Amino acid sequence: MRTLKDLNAAGKRVLVRVDYNVPIKDGKVKDDTRITASLPTLQYLLEQGATLVLLSHLGRPKGGFEEASSLAPVAKVLEKHLGRPVRFIGGSPELTPASEATLEQVKSLPQGSVALLENVRFEPGEEKNDEGLARKYARLGDAFVLDAFGSAHRAHASVTGVARFLPSHAGFLMEKEVKNLKRVIDNPDKPYWVVLGGAKVSDKIGVIENLLPRVNGMLIGGAMAFTFIKAQGGQVGNSLVEDDKLELARNLLQKAQDLGVKFLLPTDVVAAQKIEPGVEKRIFPADQIPQGWMGLDIGPETRKTFAQALQGAKTVLWNGPMGVFEIEDFAAGTLAVGQAIADLPEAFTVIGGGDSVAAANKLGVAEKFSHVSTGGGASLELLELGTLPGIEALS
Repeated sequence: MRTLKDLNAAGKRVLVRVDYNVPIKDGKVKDDTRITASLPTLQYLLEQGATLVLLSHLGRPKGGFEEASSLAPVAKVLEKHLGRPVRFIGGSPELTPASEATLEQVKSLPQGSVALLENVRFEPGEEKNDEGLARKYARLGDAFVLDAFGSAHRAHASVTGVARFLPSHAGFLMEKEVKNLKRVIDNPDKPYWVVLGGAKVSDKIGVIENLLPRVNGMLIGGAMAFTFIKAQGGQVGNSLVEDDKLELARNLLQKAQDLGVKFLLPTDVVAAQKIEPGVEKRIFPADQIPQGWMGLDIGPETRKTFAQALQGAKTVLWNGPMGVFEIEDFAAGTLAVGQAIADLPEAFTVIGGGDSVAAANKLGVAEKFSHVSTGGGASLELLELGTLPGIEALS
């Protein structure tokens, strides 16, 4: 990818695609992680003498102005972090990112200033990667920087479309994400373990298939484990299972065996009859769960087995919780595995976005990981395919 080091930004108006899709409640930003992640790129460009015009999406509006999905609250937080004024150009149906009214305001920006435009998803052609819309975005700057890794798996007008019409470069966040995730695909130190969880095997099929030939072992937790356990003939009660993926699960188990890859599934689970706080919990063997009960977390024996398996690892990739960790009663497995990875000495450890990041933050160990990805869907797609539309647009 072309990077910021290849861009002479002095005196230029630089269009930067950031990912400010942050949680907002009662008009206040509740988590500014994605905003702070963009600061190194923005500060570097400002130091180089650029004027910044920022594009982002927020939520899923229906292709028109919606006050609830406005980026106005984000501008205030960004202003505080940058320590300088941020002009918000938006807040009305006339000031969508590609409108003539927005273009006129952008043209009048003082040199060295920062403007945040309104939600790109207010433009009906954004998610269709409309060429006409991309050309309108291109009028807003002299160069384009993609720093929205969390959106880099989407071929949208503000991500890949505009890159066709302006000199385009990866921001520091984009560059860091790709470098660290490519390391666990192309050049991992061994022993290399992958820890996968979450609800569905179908969400992780491509990752499993792509990484199996590269790893020494995989630990499988979360509800997706029950599809594998049932595929081996286990009784999983009312646990979540993808019955249409049983044959696939058997094939993956066989592939792991043929490759000599250790493929560890839970041996015991914490089960309940309802997914609610405070319900009765019981521990069962993972392949002997009675009807009426569902596995909602890995059990104490599995926690020890998984932690022990990780000892000595030089590379670990973690994507997905071991159970319904949002409920305290079923969080112990996810937290135990997260702690075990965080405590590994001298290992290169990566969290592949999503719920695993929330779990690491809950445990207070996120800073102990070598890399914490800001993009769940993007990191999964990169791990599966080895590239993303956003990477291709900058190549």
